[in-house]
Amino acid sequence: MNRAQGEERMQRIRIGLTGLAFVFLLVLLGTAISRSSEESIVPPAQNELAADKEPNEPLAEIGAAPGATLENEASEGASNNKQ
Repeated sequence: MNRAQGEERMQRIRIGLTGLAFVFLLVLLGTAISRSSEESIVPPAQNELAADKEPNEPLAEIGAAPGATLENEASEGASNNKQ
């Protein structure tokens, strides 16, 4: 390998690493911007209220298993109290 080929190879490596660093910084900037905009959309108090209302049945949410309704839970609670 002669000197010109070695210099060309080093230049290509520098260009590639510079491009990789640029893409990394671009993704990092995009992530920072998207996280800051998500936090400003919903106040934390509303998040807590929404978390209380959501059922804790992930299989029922996707339709893989039947979910318990409020009526079913109330009737189960009443039958448990009678025993």
